[in-house]
Amino acid sequence: MTGGGVAAGAGVTAGGAMLMLEDGTVFRGAAYGADGEAFGEMVFNTGMTGYQETLTDPSYCGQIVAMTAPHIGNTGVNSADPESRRIWVSGYVIREPATMFSSWRAERSLEDELRAHGVIGIAISGTRALTRHLRERGAMRAAISTRPADPAGLLERVLASPRMAGADLAAAVSTAEPYVVSPPEGIPLRFRIAAVDLGIKTATPRSMAGLGCEVTVLPAASTAAQILAPGPDGVFFSNGPGDPAALGYAVEAMRGVLAAGVPVFGICLGSQVMGRALGLDTYKLRFGHRGVNQPVQDLRTGRVQITSHNHGFAVAMPGGGGAADGSAWPGRSAAAGAAPAGGRVAASWAGPRPNAPARFETDFGSAEVTHVNLNDGVVEGLRMLDAPAFSVQYHPEAAPGPHDAAGLFAEFCELMEQTP
Repeated sequence: MTGGGVAAGAGVTAGGAMLMLEDGTVFRGAAYGADGEAFGEMVFNTGMTGYQETLTDPSYCGQIVAMTAPHIGNTGVNSADPESRRIWVSGYVIREPATMFSSWRAERSLEDELRAHGVIGIAISGTRALTRHLRERGAMRAAISTRPADPAGLLERVLASPRMAGADLAAAVSTAEPYVVSPPEGIPLRFRIAAVDLGIKTATPRSMAGLGCEVTVLPAASTAAQILAPGPDGVFFSNGPGDPAALGYAVEAMRGVLAAGVPVFGICLGSQVMGRALGLDTYKLRFGHRGVNQPVQDLRTGRVQITSHNHGFAVAMPGGGGAADGSAWPGRSAAAGAAPAGGRVAASWAGPRPNAPARFETDFGSAEVTHVNLNDGVVEGLRMLDAPAFSVQYHPEAAPGPHDAAGLFAEFCELMEQTP
């Protein structure tokens, strides 16, 4: 099966490169970036801006990312916006590459940056068809080849490549040694935070430092004893790539920190780690949440925020929803993002009842689900009721994205201030 034939357009010419999905679907297009073959999980990002931040987000390690926005590269690349030390995507799929870039901040072209980092890309006219295919069939393994390749042979290599389920990628992207991010000059020191780097973005410790926090970033495999040894005022567990079920060491560290009664804040993968530490299950979403326009509702107040997301796994709703059956809210229809791979998306999702958080018991006291995604009911926030700990599935630092959730860092500071 072949889809997304390449139409004439700026920077896109027929042939030269192939995108092969594990179900045998082929998209042909123009080579973009480095030369060679790349393998990874095929996903899509719906953000219309922030391609440089997306490329350098460690949460995309092991993935081939397709951008749904039609024009990519218009503003070039600079040295100020990367969210980590390198580009992490395995491959990159765009529709129409910019033939020139224009920004007073630009230092080089996007294609030059991809080549410099050895990242293989392809430009296809069928990014819409690709996105619809992934929504229907789910994220799957894929390959980009810019060299002459036999489709059957390339498909064999795709099927032999690793799956994302069961993958521990946090250790691969984490810092090897601790480092410190201090408050900017003129901002007094208020708190000292130990941040466990499961794939942390540059903007995250910088956001906390701007509120007067000295942030010590620690390797992913740090134990609870190592995290707590300096006597931090709070502990932060970051975003990151891979399957939370493979991060037993991080779950044990989280449990140790929770038992110590130190304030804890987790985001994205860190929220999934907290969920598992509290006894909840995690599961793989059909196609995940990746973009900057995800509506999330606080079940305690009914307030809705538009948020930045990048995750392919989620915490199961207490009571078993959101796991094997794909449902994300007790008594509701299956969530679109949570539907089992290969199944079809449910016709609709009725949504949660405001002021009705789902409460459950843990080894550390009572807890509740505080936030859900309004598109599909996926768990988006957890909070302990008997301990100073909370988490969200989204990115309060954005980078890129809206700033509706930026106040969560201040909320973490308030929690540290209130905890003896």
